Amino acid sequence: MNKKEPTVARGEIKAFLGEGTDFKGILTFEGTVRVDGELEGEVYTKDTLIVGESAVVAAEINVHTIVISGIVRGNINATGKIEVHRPGKLFGNVKTPSLYIEEGVIFEGNCAMAYDAAEERKVSPITAQPDGEEQEKEDRTAAAKTD
Repeated sequence: MNKKEPTVARGEIKAFLGEGTDFKGILTFEGTVRVDGELEGEVYTKDTLIVGESAVVAAEINVHTIVISGIVRGNINATGKIEVHRPGKLFGNVKTPSLYIEEGVIFEGNCAMAYDAAEERKVSPITAQPDGEEQEKEDRTAAAKTD
């Protein structure tokens, strides 16, 4: 069976919670961690979490990147990217600048596309330019206010 590899570049996996493992609590780590068992609690990392096909995760997740092929219940805040691959299921709200959902995935929740506030300041607002007649009305109104 030829499975499509997730598009996220991954480094060496630093930790692995295999099938049959059950972890409850707060998980913090550096590098890439793969979960194929059950995880309940909270996850904090500036790196990558991989949720394998057999994984069941019920957690509030704060990561740079997450790749989901299993089941995730909980909110995700990703500063980099969220990928959900078949047969993945995601039940929760997500906030991320980049979201990839493969066909056949179940996603129930809301998505907020996070952005850099500095980027917003670089964009000038679009304002309608009044036509000649409207400009005359504005000029008369301004003149009346000064009288």
